[in-house]
Amino acid sequence: MRIVVDLNRCQGYAQCVPLAPEVLKLNGEEAVTCDPNPDDPQRLRVLRAAASCPVQAIIVTSWT
Repeated sequence: MRIVVDLNRCQGYAQCVPLAPEVLKLNGEEAVTCDPNPDDPQRLRVLRAAASCPVQAIIVTSWT
């Protein structure tokens, strides 16, 4: 799994951060940063976090 946060879209709502705190972090008050290659055990949390983004700024891809 690979994730990217589109910083042009991210508005810093941070609704995703509590859903995957090991992977997503709030950088100041403006944007979310991430671990681009989270471990497989984080997969479900990351998918839920991406789904929670009101501006769809979190892009999740699979390497399979």
